[in-house]
Amino acid sequence: MSTQSSTSFDLDAWRGLTALQQPEWADSAELEAVTAELAAQPPLVFAGECDQLKERLAAVARGEAIVLQGGDCAETFEGSNADAVRNKIKTLLQMAVVLTYAGSVPVVKIGRMAGQFAKPRSKPTETRDGVTLPAYRGDMVNDVEFTPEARRNDPRRLLRAYYSAATTLNLTRAFTKGGYADLRQVHAWNQDFVAGSPAGQRYELVAGEIDRALTFMRACGADPEEFSEVDFYSSHEALVLDYERALTRIDTRTGLPYDVSAHFLWIGERTRQLDGAHVEFLRHIRNPIGVKLGPTTTADDALALIERLNPEGEPGRLTFITRMGAGKVRDALPPLVEKVNGSGAPVVWLCDPMHGNTFEAESGHKTRRLDDVLDEITGFFEVHRALGTHPGGVHLEFTGDDVTECIGGGHGLAESDLHERYETACDPRLNRQQSLDLAFLVAEMYRG
Repeated sequence: MSTQSSTSFDLDAWRGLTALQQPEWADSAELEAVTAELAAQPPLVFAGECDQLKERLAAVARGEAIVLQGGDCAETFEGSNADAVRNKIKTLLQMAVVLTYAGSVPVVKIGRMAGQFAKPRSKPTETRDGVTLPAYRGDMVNDVEFTPEARRNDPRRLLRAYYSAATTLNLTRAFTKGGYADLRQVHAWNQDFVAGSPAGQRYELVAGEIDRALTFMRACGADPEEFSEVDFYSSHEALVLDYERALTRIDTRTGLPYDVSAHFLWIGERTRQLDGAHVEFLRHIRNPIGVKLGPTTTADDALALIERLNPEGEPGRLTFITRMGAGKVRDALPPLVEKVNGSGAPVVWLCDPMHGNTFEAESGHKTRRLDDVLDEITGFFEVHRALGTHPGGVHLEFTGDDVTECIGGGHGLAESDLHERYETACDPRLNRQQSLDLAFLVAEMYRG
């Protein structure tokens, strides 16, 4: 194993390495002033919470629980409001209830929110009608509007991202700890949804069963505190390293560094180079971390990432999030799982069935078929079942709003419907109906 100790760290070693997908900031002095201000801000999350999540993920690695991770493809500053946050939490809670009750398995709930303000792009620029401007890289960097001023990479947006994340986290804590997440509210989460929705009606049946079970337990004198609130963790891709470094703190209890921008950070498929800046930075922080693995990943790549990011084999430290595509998962995934499992490394395996299944509709909208998403999840389960390993959960892009961005589902959304409510800032998301459809399918797989 590597001699790199968990107690030795150089938080700025990444600066001498190649850092892909970074914005070219217009004003370096302004960037320096902004990151200094960020470094003086209070933490968004606490080291103890990160350690708690790591313990929960260790249970997932042992096959004792699963992960439900999801939220927006790219958050927007406008989306950091009470209605939008509540709707996302409501959708995730409903999905978690289905998985916990119908799948009979504990669920670790991680929001893809309160920091998912930056996105990697395949090209650095975008051209429309002969005009070329910098690509939209997420609200943390620039604006989606196609004008020179809006597309300027503005360091001040890093501060706005911090304050938007703080707002989202405050709302999240209020909803998950203030009574809204009480299991006795399972019917209330569905009142606006059940009448015209096949998935909502199916959910209501589960809610009725849960309600009867809770009534029985109360009659027996049992009313555990765990039913009144949930533990909910934040996550985002650690893409813009100036932001992540500025929000890294040394924990006073342990003397170890934690990135306090989120509980869980992941490295994207485009930035997982072993000798790159992202791997170098994240190997030093003590948060639980993830890495996206696409279909070109080799088993040796996976083992090298383990050696680099979790050399001491700390349970719950490292999660592999596979994003293969429905047509490739059954061939590309088995060699990775088999070799990693054979190494004895305690890895959590999640399935991201979104990013490998994107295509462009005739209308020009980027979209995904729910059937492809479900097929990749099915393939993910088939591989793990065949190898005797634990399918650790799913990593999804969804919203609590009734958007029309992905096709299929109980309402039968077609390509011709995409224009009605296509609202994403980047990639297409599942709507609430489609998310519940997916939750029921995944629950059946765990039960089976």
